[in-house]
Amino acid sequence: MTDAVPVRCPACLRENDYTAPVFPCACGSPVTPPLDLAAPARELIHRTWSDSWVTVRCEACGQDGDWPHPEVGCGSCGTVLVVPVHPRGPGDGERAGNPAEPGRAAPGRGPAGHGGAGRGAADPAAAGDPSAAAGGSARRPAFLPVTIRTARDAVSTAALYLRWLGFQDVRQPDGRPVPSAPVDLRAPGLVAQVDPTTAPAGVRAVECVWLNGLTASATSVYFALAGYTQDARARADDLGIPLFVVDLTGTPQPVNDPADELVGTGA
Repeated sequence: MTDAVPVRCPACLRENDYTAPVFPCACGSPVTPPLDLAAPARELIHRTWSDSWVTVRCEACGQDGDWPHPEVGCGSCGTVLVVPVHPRGPGDGERAGNPAEPGRAAPGRGPAGHGGAGRGAADPAAAGDPSAAAGGSARRPAFLPVTIRTARDAVSTAALYLRWLGFQDVRQPDGRPVPSAPVDLRAPGLVAQVDPTTAPAGVRAVECVWLNGLTASATSVYFALAGYTQDARARADDLGIPLFVVDLTGTPQPVNDPADELVGTGA
């Protein structure tokens, strides 16, 4: 497991502890993106799938693998931060921050085009798994993340996470999710919304999931890939709505107190 490092949020200036994920190379050796702690983290304003990957060379075998770019949700304001990485050494051809070329099969990727951070591939604690510190983790195994490459992956990850929390019969909508639209997940006693869009979720989105939960007498939960506006975060705190940010390693991160409580107690 790699050590936690401080990452300062440019929006609120809070320092957040971040542990770089560990990915498995095709040769079986662990690979960790080389964080550049001398460079400031940047706020994620607009997400593009092609730019969300970083090329990392395995020191054991020399192979290049494409993995999710390091990100962390600010524990104070909910901003999603992109953590900079070091470029590869001179003569290596391209910088570590470059995404994979279209159609290139990157070494170390698992089945169906997913990165090696899939099931059983990485140490969940090293990937920032909140279950490592959650009070409810003694009652359930660690959550196993699945690398996110598409909107459908984001919805599937949220459904898996809700089942891990203890919600039964979580139902996903039929058909392929539209990347520009949030997706509802339902279960007995649960109304959840997954936002796979590239813009932070706003107040209206939080209030809508709260009203849906109120109507159904159910717990409301929100998952977002691009984080939340400050107003949305404040409104969720007022309404007691758990907010999670889903990074591309496939590990939802709680970003407010209601989410921390849900992780600790489970469904």
